[in-house]
Amino acid sequence: MTTLLPLIETPTDAPCCTPGAGGLDPERAATIARTFKALGDPTRIRLLSIIAAAPDGDACICDLTEPVGLSQPTVSHHMKLLAEAGLVTREQRGKWAHFAIAPDARGTIDAALDLALDLR
Repeated sequence: MTTLLPLIETPTDAPCCTPGAGGLDPERAATIARTFKALGDPTRIRLLSIIAAAPDGDACICDLTEPVGLSQPTVSHHMKLLAEAGLVTREQRGKWAHFAIAPDARGTIDAALDLALDLR
């Protein structure tokens, strides 16, 4: 048995929806996207895990190339993106760069998720 519901008359000039309030401003969205982009590549995830597993808590760029099978310039590019996203720190020691997981890397990721999903 089908029950028909009455139609509600609405003015023809009424908007179909109320415009949404809130949302991220473009600058915050770009910051969050940079974090997710840095985490969106399997090589960068591997690099982070290699650094996190290093006995001294840091790794020289020269020690990161062989495990991921990429050239030093390519690994340097990946590390630059991770540093720009606030996930690693970089320290120059002579001619070699050493990387460590940033002290607040987890906080950076959590904050990006909170902002993207508006869980604040």
